[in-house]
Amino acid sequence: MKYALVYGLLSGLVTIAIIMTGLLLGPEAGFTHSLWFGYLVMLVALSFIFVGVKRYRDVERGGVVKFLPAFGMGLAIAAVAGLAYVVVWETYLASTGYRFMDEYIAAALRRSAAEGASAAAIAQQAADWESMRESYSNPLFRISITFLEIFPVGLLVALVSAALLRNPKLLPAVAR
Repeated sequence: MKYALVYGLLSGLVTIAIIMTGLLLGPEAGFTHSLWFGYLVMLVALSFIFVGVKRYRDVERGGVVKFLPAFGMGLAIAAVAGLAYVVVWETYLASTGYRFMDEYIAAALRRSAAEGASAAAIAQQAADWESMRESYSNPLFRISITFLEIFPVGLLVALVSAALLRNPKLLPAVAR
């Protein structure tokens, strides 16, 4: 579990640090508010799964690991990364008075107005967002959604890492 904790915490904290930086810089940062940018950050940070599984293979398994143990280690790292992501996000929300959803909805409605949406369309969007605001105020919903933002990316990286690292010839352990 040492590998899961170390590499999972690294993945989760790198992801949240970059995303938080974008949030703190505000809308002026531009690309940091992109959904694609967020998932790219997660993918890069979750590359620690590959590093952790390789280290596990090389140190604990003598340079050879089967798919299932490698995949299990990758999933453990992804789960720890997801939990770290949730804890830091919840801490951020609490420290900002849970204003995130209000600010997010206001920005989305301003963006729609700037794009020329009709008053009726904006009113409909506001009603739809109100439903989301209500759901997001429930901690169980919010925590689940937050975990599910990052975990599927980690699952994919764990799957690819296990498939690649089961081959001991790929990046073989260096004898010391």
